[in-house]
Amino acid sequence: MDRKITHRGMPKTKKLLLSTVLTLAIASAAYAFTTSKSDLAQQSVSLQALTISEVKAGVFEDSLRLRGSIMPKTTIYLDAISGGRVETKFVEQGEFVTEGQLLVALSNSSLQLDVISREAQITEQLNFLRNTQMTMETNKLNLKRDLLELEHQIHQLKRKLKQANTLSQHDLIPKDELLNLKDDLSYSQNRRDLTLERQQAENLIRQAQITQLEDSAKMLEANLGFARKNLDNLLVHAPVSGYLSDLNVAIGESKSQGARLGQIDLPGEYKLAVEVDEYYLNQVDLGMPVDVHLNGEVIRSAISKIDSRVNASRFIVEVDLPGNREGIKRGQSLDLDLVLGSPERDTLLLNKGAFINATGGHWVFVVSEDGSKAYRQPIKLGKKNNSVYQVLEGLQPMDQVITSGYANFDNAEELLIN
Repeated sequence: MDRKITHRGMPKTKKLLLSTVLTLAIASAAYAFTTSKSDLAQQSVSLQALTISEVKAGVFEDSLRLRGSIMPKTTIYLDAISGGRVETKFVEQGEFVTEGQLLVALSNSSLQLDVISREAQITEQLNFLRNTQMTMETNKLNLKRDLLELEHQIHQLKRKLKQANTLSQHDLIPKDELLNLKDDLSYSQNRRDLTLERQQAENLIRQAQITQLEDSAKMLEANLGFARKNLDNLLVHAPVSGYLSDLNVAIGESKSQGARLGQIDLPGEYKLAVEVDEYYLNQVDLGMPVDVHLNGEVIRSAISKIDSRVNASRFIVEVDLPGNREGIKRGQSLDLDLVLGSPERDTLLLNKGAFINATGGHWVFVVSEDGSKAYRQPIKLGKKNNSVYQVLEGLQPMDQVITSGYANFDNAEELLIN
């Protein structure tokens, strides 16, 4: 006979103990998770340590505040055309000089001897050319004289031949004498024709030689003038009127050819040399408007030159300043606003702050309405100028945003403000 098997249940005491242990474990795990998450996500901060800015709707002016140094617009450099020893310095650095004024006197004995030697050689060559021209003129006169004598002989022979023909008709002279006169006349005529051909040929040659000799004489004269000018270059004169802003010479010092002696700045003409971050290289163009702050006045100017070579992450632009303005001195620094674009109206604006260093402009802490907390909020920023960022997404007008630095907030998702 089959017997029914009955399973015995777990004792109630054991069930109660197991349930209690399981409950405590779950509660402990939940408490630990909640506590660690709260420590990571929340952080208490003092209100006095925060800078809070309100998001406002307004006009965004796309400009960049920069600082530039005043420089002369036009600078004339003084270089040693002929090297030599500094004998005399007639002016001092910083003085106003006039065009043609003597500034520095150099000496160069080697150059002086060389010029004297070249002058003697050139003078000798010029004398030779003149002697050659005289010889050619003499030959020309000799040919004219020969032709004149031949014409005279032909004229006499024709007259004698005419008389001989008359006498020969009456058999008063020998026939040989008549033939000799005819031969002499023919010979003289042939000599005359040959001399005329020679004269024509020599005239052509002489004309070409005279032109060549005249050109050579002009070249030699120019070389002589150049040699003498090298001596004149030992006296350094001011090429223009202006301020001698630099004069790097000392008595007894030797200056090589081409060495920089100083520079002259034209008065009343200035420009600003401005360093700009390479980030704006593709946004800056010639003629772009610039507002220069000078003695409490804003002067509108424009970019006149762009040096696109980047050095230490910066490039240089130049801005012309109006001439003959008071209070402008070389080396002075001025503030200016580079206008990058037209003003944009009805846009959200957020004050600039140190928060950008930690967030890169991708998120901010927004303060709650009661001011007790601040929550992490993703945003998107656009352009910036000297004081504000343009807000594209993530914020609304009148939002209160912490714009001070976030370096001490660690990885907090929520700030408790007290």
